[in-house]
Amino acid sequence: MSTVGYHEGVGRLLDSYLAVPEGEPVRLAKRTSNLFRSRSGSTRPGLDVSGLTGVIDIDPERRTADVAGMCTYEDLVAATLPHGLTPLVVPQLKTITLGGAVTGLGIESTSFRNGLPHESMLELDVLTGAGEVVTASPEGEHADLFRGFPNSYGSLGYATRLRIELEPVRSRVALRHYRFGDLGELLDAVGRIVASREWEGQPVDYLDGVVFTADESYLALGRRSDEAGATSDYTKDRIYYRSIQHDVATPKHDLLTTHDYLWRWDTDWFWCSRAFGAQNPRLRRVWPRRLLRSSVYWRLVALDHRFGIADRIEARNGRPPRERVVQDVEIPLERTEEFLRWFLDEVPIEPIWLCPLRLREVPGDPLASLGQPWSLYPLRRGETYVNVGFWSTVPATPGEPGATNRRIEAAVGALGGHKSLYSDSYYDEDTFDRLYGGAELADLKERYDPKARLLDLYSKAVRRR
Repeated sequence: MSTVGYHEGVGRLLDSYLAVPEGEPVRLAKRTSNLFRSRSGSTRPGLDVSGLTGVIDIDPERRTADVAGMCTYEDLVAATLPHGLTPLVVPQLKTITLGGAVTGLGIESTSFRNGLPHESMLELDVLTGAGEVVTASPEGEHADLFRGFPNSYGSLGYATRLRIELEPVRSRVALRHYRFGDLGELLDAVGRIVASREWEGQPVDYLDGVVFTADESYLALGRRSDEAGATSDYTKDRIYYRSIQHDVATPKHDLLTTHDYLWRWDTDWFWCSRAFGAQNPRLRRVWPRRLLRSSVYWRLVALDHRFGIADRIEARNGRPPRERVVQDVEIPLERTEEFLRWFLDEVPIEPIWLCPLRLREVPGDPLASLGQPWSLYPLRRGETYVNVGFWSTVPATPGEPGATNRRIEAAVGALGGHKSLYSDSYYDEDTFDRLYGGAELADLKERYDPKARLLDLYSKAVRRR
């Protein structure tokens, strides 16, 4: 999209803001979402973001991109790859937007060296609750908003434009899948790879893992490559996460185009497509390739939320409803084995995704002196975390809504971890404020949303408004 098109989109956004009656909460009028928590409905008009979906400009020399806030990573990657560049972190699902990954956090296999998506921001334009579009950067008048915007989930405003750094890539990613029979050994390997960025004499540019059981887990080590040879295709019959598994001590090798590596999890929404029968060989053969993608599964989930289909099926078969346990949590590396063993003993969900993470350390960064640079998600600089992702359902506990999620929240807190807020949360308000920058958020709300036009973070994340 052009700069002119971007400004026209901002104009429509501002017009729609003015059309929301005083006293009514301001929301986005989005047709899609990657949130997994249900929200109360509204018949009021929302903000028109239809003109903020494209890439505004790419500067290959400076390795930067100016991107409208509602641009999906699918469209962003399609624009950057021809230049041999990608965003520093590309979240796993194609329809995640850049603005969404910043305000709601995102992570992927480059996060052990590049941190989270918001750490590659150079500046951003934000429509605040006061109805103004301001430009925030690490220094200057709105530096507080720059630091507080990540993990704010629209409680401070909505990103209309973001300028981000890009990094060079090669045409392919060469993969080595290592099997571990002991979780402690796997996590020791994670620590060494994060520190050295290499393993067995080869560089590691991408790092994540999968736990199937306490005795079977894997690390997937990726290296940028231009090597020749046939590449694997996991967009139709073959399933990526099953390709990781093997029975021998030596690593299993694979080769993907960079494009296909970035979207390797999207075809099957990691492994969640099995809930819709999409991994049944007979059904998969007739399921159109273009519909094997996370956005289709998300629409099926939305229908289930709306009509309670799964609970009706459970009731018809004489079983209680299911509790949704869809979470990503960050655990300090030295406590991750403890969390995984507790989880595997207590929660009947597998597989589990692992994604190591460290906040970026860049010379000359204006935020470099801050031990916890991001106000609303206070991870510590210099600490290695492991994102643990688990996405399924468990039998509900009668009379205890969210029983399993509450136990997970308690376990994460006891181990010094943090939980992402894209799904169900059950914290009391005092605990929530302590974990998610309550004092800083209150100051930011007073400055950028003085009339409380936007819902506060607790109302969004816990009260599901």
